[in-house]
Amino acid sequence: MSSKAIDSTASPAASRTDKLAQLKLALQTNTLKKQLSAISELAVLGNEGEVALVEFVRLRMDENNPERPTAAHGSAYQYIYQVKSEAAKALTCEFPDGLVSPQSSKGMDYSELHKLLIQRRYQEADKLTNQKLRELAGESAIARKWVYFTEVEQFPALDLMAIDILWGLYSENKFGWSRQYDLWTRLGRDWDRLWPQLSWKNGNAWTRYPNEFIWDLSAPIGHLPLSNQLRGVRTMNAILSHPVWSD
Repeated sequence: MSSKAIDSTASPAASRTDKLAQLKLALQTNTLKKQLSAISELAVLGNEGEVALVEFVRLRMDENNPERPTAAHGSAYQYIYQVKSEAAKALTCEFPDGLVSPQSSKGMDYSELHKLLIQRRYQEADKLTNQKLRELAGESAIARKWVYFTEVEQFPALDLMAIDILWGLYSENKFGWSRQYDLWTRLGRDWDRLWPQLSWKNGNAWTRYPNEFIWDLSAPIGHLPLSNQLRGVRTMNAILSHPVWSD
């Protein structure tokens, strides 16, 4: 057999190895776009790709690493959560409740919200987020099923940040109040300019709930979580004006 034939036979495996190495390097960049692209490619490479994603997440979750997991780690964990390989099962057993432990000043439990976001069940997560806001506001808000803007001012920063971190971590950094705040301030706090950016309004027509909203990652930045605009802008203004986003 000629050396040419040997090289030809070996090239697919070598090519796969090179590709895997390139994707692992891309994971180590500080560019979220490159990391997300590498994650999606690794996710379809079978066991080798899954092992690389597990290593990527585990390295950040090491107890000696002081850095919080990013949206790239959240995305990798979402892929891992869906598969049944031994490496994936080992990681999800090690971190069964996700990559962060949401804290609350009021003893709130955000584990179900965490799980829904890991599973990309964004519509259900949005409903639960609004429920949690009513619980933060107290019994009156729970009974009336919506929140007064004056109640938002009393929300603990720790709780708002906990919910926001979950939304950003498991949405490729697309969703969350902090993303809405960034857009709002960039647009000069002009609500009429913000609504179309969020795809909450098209011309003079408000987006209709639930079918006209986008419940996946094809949505624009800041599209979720929602705020009930039927009750005016004051509650949304109170949420985005909360000191937690500017501190």
